[in-house]
Amino acid sequence: QVQLVESGGGSVQTGGSLRLSCTTSGDTVNTMGWFRQAPGKEREGVASWNSFPDTSYADSVKGRFTISQDNAKNTLHLQMNSLKPEDTAMYYCAAKSARSLLYRGRWVGGVDYWGQGTQVTVSS
Repeated sequence: QVQLVESGGGSVQTGGSLRLSCTTSGDTVNTMGWFRQAPGKEREGVASWNSFPDTSYADSVKGRFTISQDNAKNTLHLQMNSLKPEDTAMYYCAAKSARSLLYRGRWVGGVDYWGQGTQVTVSS
């Protein structure tokens, strides 16, 4: 089993920045990432890191979001810059035992573990 604990959500104005963090405990995982879900929309992958290591991003956040992993602290970070109102959503940390990448907003083989979610709100 794997436990994921997120932190760092909040409210900012357009153009602002936020940093999300996700700390893992339990079994080893080889892929971690962030998904988001806005009201009335499907959950979509935002950024992903695997143990190769390799990273992948949704087109909508490329150049604005950066995912990084602090192996010593078992923590995954998502630095979000130049935030837009359309980034408003509940953000979920996710993990997977196997190595994977984002493809069309999904991990091949799906997600094994979810965090509880943290709200990000961007106002215009």
